[in-house]
Amino acid sequence: MRGPLVYFKGLFSKGITHNILQQQPESPFRIMVRKETGDHVRSWRFMVMLILIVLTFLGSLYVSLNNINKAVANINDPDRVFVYLKLLTTSDGTLPTFHIFISFLGPLLGIALGFDAVNAEQNNGTLTRLIAQPVYRDNLLLAKFCGALIVVSVLFLCLALLMTGGGMIITGVLPEPAEILRILAFVVLSILYVGFWLSLSILLSVKFRNAATSALTIIGIWLFFTVFYRIIVNLVVNAMLPGTGYMQPGDLLSYNNLLLSLLRLAPSQLYTDAATTLLMPSVRSLGPLTIEQMAGAIPSPLPFKESLMIVWPQVTGLLAATTVCFALTYYLFMRREIRT
Repeated sequence: MRGPLVYFKGLFSKGITHNILQQQPESPFRIMVRKETGDHVRSWRFMVMLILIVLTFLGSLYVSLNNINKAVANINDPDRVFVYLKLLTTSDGTLPTFHIFISFLGPLLGIALGFDAVNAEQNNGTLTRLIAQPVYRDNLLLAKFCGALIVVSVLFLCLALLMTGGGMIITGVLPEPAEILRILAFVVLSILYVGFWLSLSILLSVKFRNAATSALTIIGIWLFFTVFYRIIVNLVVNAMLPGTGYMQPGDLLSYNNLLLSLLRLAPSQLYTDAATTLLMPSVRSLGPLTIEQMAGAIPSPLPFKESLMIVWPQVTGLLAATTVCFALTYYLFMRREIRT
């Protein structure tokens, strides 16, 4: 009887050994992403930005709910049937709408999560020990970027679900499929917008050794594009304009197109144009229209696909800017000599 027992015992032990050998160890990239995500969630800077964004969201939602009846009852508004989109775009002037708040606070969130992503590791001496492990440098940068982007994605998705649930409880109206698609597209656009500033802040954290220098530089860039860039563009374009008595209608249209093209070099302008088109289905163009183009047009909401085609250049611009920043980050980090 010992022979069969020994035989089956040997098969059982071989099966366990085979299963243990088949289990692959967890990749270093996933470990680093999990570690970065946990560090961001537990950091005070993220807590402060979370409180600011949630408070602005609740304030905008409160103003929208107080004025939703007037917005829905306006028969001249072709978007009045989209109740949940009105929750994100309705305001009485006391507070801006939520996407305007995100265009201002979104860059600060990306800056807070990435301005010391690399130089803080190097100043603390942990970057040398990390690179000494069997970890690729590109995986380290990707983990820094993906960990922060996961936190941002969960934050915006939770806000969208909170808005949808609150709207269902208060209004008692179920969202239409087109509204759900537009809200999800707005969430993806907001994540992409914050991701651009996150990649730019990581780039400066690689470029500068001091975290304070990288923070001041990225905040200066944000202030330039948010405040001063529009003023400079308006001054330059107005200086190029001839007198009002010498302007033709075609010249005025070309100058308006030039002004819009220059303004769209700013990431905030790209985000605002795309968010407005997605949340307001009646928007048919992001540029000036002639009387001939508007002749015979019926004010009605556009399908989601056509609105997405209108904002595709803006989305492509944000994607390209994010890719360029991350490529420069990779180039600088790969050429850096890391010593103790």
